[in-house]
Amino acid sequence: MLHQQRLDFRRWVPMFFTNHQTLLIILWVVGFASVFVWQRNIADGLFSSRRAAARPVPKLRPMAFNITDFGALGDGVTDNTAAFERAVWAIAKFRSRGGAQLTVPAGKWLTAPFNLTSHMTLFLAEDAVILGIDDEKRWPLMPPLPSYGYGREHPGPRYGSLIHGQNLKDVVITGHNGTIDGQGKTWWKKYRQKLLNHTRGPLVQIMWSSDIVFSNITLRNSPFWTLHPYDCKNVTIQNLTILAPILEAPNTDGIDPDSCEDMVIEDCYISVGDDAIAIKSGWDQYGIAYGRPSLNILIRNLVVRSMVSAGISIGSEMSGGISNVTVENVLVWSSRRAVRIKTAPGRGGYVRQIRYRNLTFDNVRVGIVIKTDYNEHPDEGYDPKCLPSLEDISFTSIHGQGVRVPARIHGSEEIPVRNVTFRDMSVGITYKKKHIFQCGFVQGRVIGTIFPAPCENLDLYDEQGRLVRRSSSQNTTDIDYDF
Repeated sequence: MLHQQRLDFRRWVPMFFTNHQTLLIILWVVGFASVFVWQRNIADGLFSSRRAAARPVPKLRPMAFNITDFGALGDGVTDNTAAFERAVWAIAKFRSRGGAQLTVPAGKWLTAPFNLTSHMTLFLAEDAVILGIDDEKRWPLMPPLPSYGYGREHPGPRYGSLIHGQNLKDVVITGHNGTIDGQGKTWWKKYRQKLLNHTRGPLVQIMWSSDIVFSNITLRNSPFWTLHPYDCKNVTIQNLTILAPILEAPNTDGIDPDSCEDMVIEDCYISVGDDAIAIKSGWDQYGIAYGRPSLNILIRNLVVRSMVSAGISIGSEMSGGISNVTVENVLVWSSRRAVRIKTAPGRGGYVRQIRYRNLTFDNVRVGIVIKTDYNEHPDEGYDPKCLPSLEDISFTSIHGQGVRVPARIHGSEEIPVRNVTFRDMSVGITYKKKHIFQCGFVQGRVIGTIFPAPCENLDLYDEQGRLVRRSSSQNTTDIDYDF
């Protein structure tokens, strides 16, 4: 029987392969499968480390609470501080079991500052508003940030944030575009009238924490900086709307990553009374001693506005160092400045490996700013001989209209700006002046043709990267702040 099967098989195989079309199909399938397996093995070798470092997806919580379970009333009048505190205390009991979610339904939920806990999701439903009590006596005082030496505005303690967390892991603040409102108007007025004795607090501040997600909410009217992640790792910020009056809302920065590592900020709309985003890492001698850089930060797909300051800033508090930052696909509109790097003697630290790509400026007074004399210091203890370094900064695909000064790169003899690259830049200008692209003590290159014409400090290369003209004027300056 077995012998008969072998004979049948031998007769069947030649008959099968006489069909050339069938043979070609089999060979094609085998070849494709071989290439697929080979590519997959190669990819496994190349990207296994990247997969190992992938961001963890926030877990669905095994338990959920409603803030009303703890006696809260969303009438905009009742003080719900105790209800929020009881809710967080209840969620903390579930930390070892994956945590829990606290849902805030539609309504206006007045509260003083409260703290979060690990493995917690704070979910703000549509039309839910967490309102901060605007009486500073209800805001706790905290020690100054170690990398700043003392409160940013006054020596000594500082006010805490409305929503606060320290030494946390796996925290999510999200929702159906619910709102956290700091009711900052009272704070701004008292600040201008010099009636506050301590530095104002942020709206949301998370410190010394990891695996943090902010998404799909609105933050508005912060007393001070709006969202302040401090010394955190693995932070995702997406689909946020951040609002404050564009005038007379002092220091209401949108997002201030401060000594943070591995962060993504994407798909946000920000219109505030100071920098829309300001990357920081400590202030002068205190930041140098703390020694925590901001690094590996990706900022993309934003629309931002700042009538007072800049759309995207780096510094001026950058004494711990800032590196490996990418800013791409950003529209800056109706702003004083579009992108800015600011520092000063005494800062120390470094700003390097900064990439700007695909930026659009619309009705912006100054497009690109690098400033090395931003002389604001915490006290007299800083060392003016401690100089920062600025290097490896690139600008690619920069476009816009209604720009008065496209670039102002203000290095100095003691703080030169090194290895700056411009490529594919075309900005419509509103001010006719010969030296409108301003430079001082800068070394770098222009690749291809850009508009308006670059300063003479920069080397010129053609589109293929071949040197056309070497600059002999790197240390000259034509900075003009009169326009």
